[in-house]
Amino acid sequence: MKAQLVVALYKFVSLPDYEDLRGALRSVCETHGVRGTLLLAEEGINGTVAGPEEGVRSLLAWLRDDLRFSDLEHKESWSDTQPFKRLKVRLKREIVTLGVEGVDPQRVVGTYVGPEEWNRLVEDPEVLVIDTRNTYETAIGAFRGAIDPNTQTFRQFPSWFAEQGLPKDQKIAMYCTGGIRCEKASSYLKEQGFEEVYHLKGGILKYMESVPQEHSAWEGECFVFDDRVSVDHQLQPGPHALCHACGRAVDSEGVESPHYIEGVSCAGCVEETTPSQKLRFAERARQVELALKRGTHHLGTS
Repeated sequence: MKAQLVVALYKFVSLPDYEDLRGALRSVCETHGVRGTLLLAEEGINGTVAGPEEGVRSLLAWLRDDLRFSDLEHKESWSDTQPFKRLKVRLKREIVTLGVEGVDPQRVVGTYVGPEEWNRLVEDPEVLVIDTRNTYETAIGAFRGAIDPNTQTFRQFPSWFAEQGLPKDQKIAMYCTGGIRCEKASSYLKEQGFEEVYHLKGGILKYMESVPQEHSAWEGECFVFDDRVSVDHQLQPGPHALCHACGRAVDSEGVESPHYIEGVSCAGCVEETTPSQKLRFAERARQVELALKRGTHHLGTS
């Protein structure tokens, strides 16, 4: 198989007909051999897909033919193998779930900061840098000095932020994997009355794509939501495996741990699940393996 082009994309844009787009979008992906996950909602589109370069670029061209997506931006990386097992085009209430009514980046949003200007901003001692990702992501990499909210889901971000009791004139800079979560979080903070709110345009992936490693403020790997699990600063697949029991990224040392049983447990979660849960996970892993041997997809896989 030739190298697969992996593209992360999103755009906040009014899509009152988003339900009608689903069928056509799925058809274009299937025609061009593109797999991955795409989310559609009234507030826009979000997702990551992969496939042959010609196929992925045909999908992007099809999207941009719609005037609403004409300026759609995307982030690129590559994989030696197809990192998705199947195609999913889903309809959602939100393309990224903050769970707060009325937050609309099309109406109000923080200041976009390009990758080239990000270092200067985060090195400013007056700026509070916040990682809007979740703990299983922040555990393997982050920007130097960033605050980790230790959230399990993006829905927890508003309550975590409220607990900080920050003054409205506090300068805040936020980031995430591809830009969508920090963009929505910046809209939320602006709605709360914070004056200086910045977010990394294109997220970590665009930063890695644009900033040479020798000038980088990033430390570690970046968690990605496909079979690669993580990418390094050159956007090449990292050394991590995924614990399918808890969703944590497991490094090569963790894979050697006696607590790591593929599909069942890792050192991070071995004490968090019951024996009956482990038996259920083991059966699920067995079914996934059988499905792969048959060339089919188990319902529990991505």
